[in-house]
Formats: sequence, C-alpha cells, structure tokens
Amino acid sequence: MTVTGKPRGLLRNISDTNLLTSITVIVFLVMYLFAIFGLGEGFTKPQTLFNIMNANAALIILSCGLTLVMINGGIDISVGGVTALVGMCCAVHLDYHGGNVFTALLIALGIGLAFGLVQGYLIAYLEIQPFIVTLAGMFFARGMTTIVHNDPFNVEHKGFQALKDTRINVPGMGTYNRHGAYIDAYVEIGVIVALVIVVLMFLMLKWTRTGRSFYAVGGSRQSALMLGINVRRTTFLAHLLCGLLAGIGGFVYFMHVGSGSPSHASGEEMNAIASSIIGGTMLTGGVGNVIGTLFGVLALSLIKTIVSSIGLDQAWWKDITVAAMLCIFLVIQSITIAVRKRISASAVQKKSG
Repeated sequence: MTVTGKPRGLLRNISDTNLLTSITVIVFLVMYLFAIFGLGEGFTKPQTLFNIMNANAALIILSCGLTLVMINGGIDISVGGVTALVGMCCAVHLDYHGGNVFTALLIALGIGLAFGLVQGYLIAYLEIQPFIVTLAGMFFARGMTTIVHNDPFNVEHKGFQALKDTRINVPGMGTYNRHGAYIDAYVEIGVIVALVIVVLMFLMLKWTRTGRSFYAVGGSRQSALMLGINVRRTTFLAHLLCGLLAGIGGFVYFMHVGSGSPSHASGEEMNAIASSIIGGTMLTGGVGNVIGTLFGVLALSLIKTIVSSIGLDQAWWKDITVAAMLCIFLVIQSITIAVRKRISASAVQKKSG
C-alpha cells in the first residue's frame, strides 16, 4: 500500500521532530479519552490531570535537560543522582544549619552547574564517552548524598513548609464534592516552574542560533563543522544546561516531597530518558522537541495511573507497561523515519526521471 496525493506531500513537508511530537500528543489524547470513557468519572475531573503534573513537575524539568543532550547526540544518566543530592543538601542546610529557602535554591543551582561544568568539559573537550562520564557522575552524586546525611528525614523548616504547601488555584476547573461544596482545582509551584522551563527551552531550540546548533551537531557533527559551528562548545553548553536543569528539577522534587533521602529520585534518570523518547526525541540525535517531551512525561505517568486504576497495583506491572510503551514508540519512530526516507527517495527519483 503506498501513500499518494496530499498525505504523501504532508509527510514530506512536515519535519521529523514535528511529526513525532504530533504522534505523541495524539497517543496521549487517545489514552486520556480511553481513561475517561473506560475507567469512570475520576479522569473527568481536571484535578486528576493536575495531580499527574504535580507529581511529575520535576521529571518534566529533568526530561527537558535530557532532551537537549539527546538532540545534541549525547546522553546524561546522572540527573537522578543529582536530584537526590540537591534534595539532601537543601534539607540539611535548612534543618541543621539554619539556612533559608533562597540560599537552599542557590545550593541547588550550584550543584547542578557544577555537575554540568565538569561533565560537559570531560565530554566536549576531553572527548570521553557521555555514558561513561555521566555514569560516574551518577555514582558520585549517590555517594555524596549518603555522605551528606545517611538517613531520610522530613524537613521542618517553617519557611520551606510554607512554600511547599503553597497552591495555585486554577479558575473554573474546580469540582463539587459529594457534600455539595465547591473545591478549587490547583497546581503546585513546581508545575509553574516546569511549564516556564518548557516554554523557554522550546523558544531557545526553535528561535536561537544555539538551539539550531544542537540539532545540527546531533544530526551530523561533520556537517556542523562544515557549517562553522563550534561543536565542542555546543556539546559543552548542552551538558551545562542539562546540569542546571537537574539542579532546578532537584529543588522542585525537594519541594514536592519535603524531605531528604539517599533513595530519592531512584530511577528518575531512566524515566527522563523514556519520557524524552516517547516524546519524539531520537537517541541518534538531531530530532526532538520539549513540547513532545512534556507530553511524553504526561503519557508515561498516565499509563501508570491507568494500570493502577484497573487493579494492577504491583510495581512490576507498571514497569512492564512502561517497557512495552517505550518499545512501541521506538518502533513507531523507526517505521516513521523509514517511510519518510522512502517517500523522499521516491520524490527524488521522479524529479530526476
């Protein structure tokens, strides 16, 4: 079966990034409609979606950082460890050293920048494989988290608790409970931070020279060099931004859980990579979009919620579902790119003929 007429032209004209992003958005909407009509009224309440975003605001930020380095052709598996280290350092600073929220935020940013600087330099200028460098970074961050404080504890700092408990009401999205009382829908501060970062990263990738350089380097380093792009600096900047976003994401995660623990954010780096891939970012580089990554996080979280809603509460069912979903999206990406290449080759043959 061949694609002809307008669909063929549409597939040829739309970019790989936009096409894969569109697929992710459509899949998320289909999943949510299935949840609404198949699993009851809970999914009809806007707060259900907001709760998913509240629980995954930090993951959205971490996934944006992963998207940047994956577009650039790299990888970073240290972000989960950095998140745990940020949370523990901030918790100890607030409860044991009489710190305040502002200095805790500076600590979070400093940790993220430090990891981004060191890892970016090793990868970009010493040309060590990103996987090896960030694997070492992950182990170092986890080890340092335990050194800072070995036992989990809840933060009792009043200023931090006030920030953690802050809720931003969403007008017109509330619902009535069984007693007839109106309850406002709300999001946490972390969700606002995450959405602002998504917008900023989207604008940077689409409208700035740096953003275009990420795509060029990820698509072909040799071609990027021929275009006059400083490949090393671009690679360094991608990992620096990823580290900075890991610091911000770590603080948002800390605000959500309100505690420090060596086990925090365990496996979060894998969730970030999976969310980026589901969102249309390709491991080969040069293709990706933070809007797709946002929907990738939402789709990944939604499928876990659906699995729990149908009674499969065991952790392994969620893992199996995520693995299946990731494989499906990898297959979709491969088939989509193969079909586009075939269409492009056919168009070239017709023109030359």
